[in-house]
Amino acid sequence: MTTASWFARRGWPVHPLSPGRKTPVANCVRCREGSHPPTQCPCHAEGLWCHGFHAATLDQRRIAEWWGARPGLGIGIACGLARLVVIDIDAHRTQPPGRDRILPGIPIADHVDLTGLSNGFHALAVLAALRGRPNPADDDTTLRVSTPSGGLHVWYRARSNRRWHCSSGSSSGRALAWQVDVRAHGGYIVAPGTRTRAGAYTPIGTVREPAVLPVWLEQELERTGHLSAPAVPAPRSVPLRAQQAVLAAGGAHPTSRGVLAAVLAPLEACGRVSEGAGFSDALNRAAYTLGGLVAAGRIEEEAARSALEEAAVAARPGQGHRSGRIISSGFSAGREHPLPSRGRRP
Repeated sequence: MTTASWFARRGWPVHPLSPGRKTPVANCVRCREGSHPPTQCPCHAEGLWCHGFHAATLDQRRIAEWWGARPGLGIGIACGLARLVVIDIDAHRTQPPGRDRILPGIPIADHVDLTGLSNGFHALAVLAALRGRPNPADDDTTLRVSTPSGGLHVWYRARSNRRWHCSSGSSSGRALAWQVDVRAHGGYIVAPGTRTRAGAYTPIGTVREPAVLPVWLEQELERTGHLSAPAVPAPRSVPLRAQQAVLAAGGAHPTSRGVLAAVLAPLEACGRVSEGAGFSDALNRAAYTLGGLVAAGRIEEEAARSALEEAAVAARPGQGHRSGRIISSGFSAGREHPLPSRGRRP
C-alpha cells in the first residue's frame, strides 16, 4: 500500500495485479458475465478494480482500501495516463523471424550475418547501431527495471502532448523491433518492487526517474506507427482529386463509377473524426475491394493504389507507414478474390 501510494503521488495512476502474477485482478461477476466498454464500466464509480488499467487511480483513499484489504496485490501503472513510454525488452532465446520482421520497415540485406541474434536485446542493439545512437538497454540516465524472465524495462517520459500507442515485438503489424514491446497509451507496466512467483521486478542502478523519451526513439516510434491520431494534424475529407483518380481508373461506366465512389466513402467518413471510426478496418476493406477489382481487370492497380493512399493520408495524416502496410495487405488478399461486374461469370 505504501508503494502504490508513493507512485500515485508522483502522478502515476495505479491498479491492482493478482497476487504473485503480472496480470490484473479479475473482474467482478457482473463484468465477467456482461458486456460493456471498459471506459463506461459502472464499477469504477463504486470503487471496484474491474478492467485492469481502466480502473487505475490516483485516489489515496481508494488505494488504501484496495491494498489495505489485500496487501499481497501487485501494482500496475497505467502508462498512458502517467505519460510513460516503457521499452520492454524480452530475453526469450529463440530463432529469429524473417529479416523483414526483425526491424520492421528496415530491410536487412542477405549478406548481413545474423548469427547469434536470438532475443530482443540483440534486435534493439542492431537498431541503435544502425541509427548511430546509444542502446536504450544501456541508458543509465533513466529508470531501468530488470524482470524475472531476464528482460528489461526501460522507462521514459513522453514529451509535450504526444500520445504513443502500445505494441508487441512479435506482432506482424505495429512493432519497434523483434522481441521489443512498447508500453504506452492503452496498456500498463508492472511497477518496480512488484514480486511474482517468478521473481521480483528490480530497479537497476541508482536512477529512479524516467528520462525524457530520446528524440531518435520518438522518430522510430512515429516511423513504425506508434503515434496516436489525435497528436497528428486534424483529419480532413478525401480530396476531390483522389476521388477523380479512382473514378477515372475505373472507366466511364456508371456502375463502375458508383462502385468505386462507394469504396472511398467509408474513408471519407473516417476523415470527419479523429478516432473511434474504425479507420483501419475501413482502409483494409477498401484495399481488399480494390484488389478484387484489379484482379477482375476493372481498374488499373497503380492508379487505384495511388488514389487509396492519398485518401488514407487525407483521412489520417501522419500515419502513412501504418496505412501503407494495411493497403498492401488488403490489396494482396483482394487479388485472390476477383470482383467481376454484375452479369459476368466470376
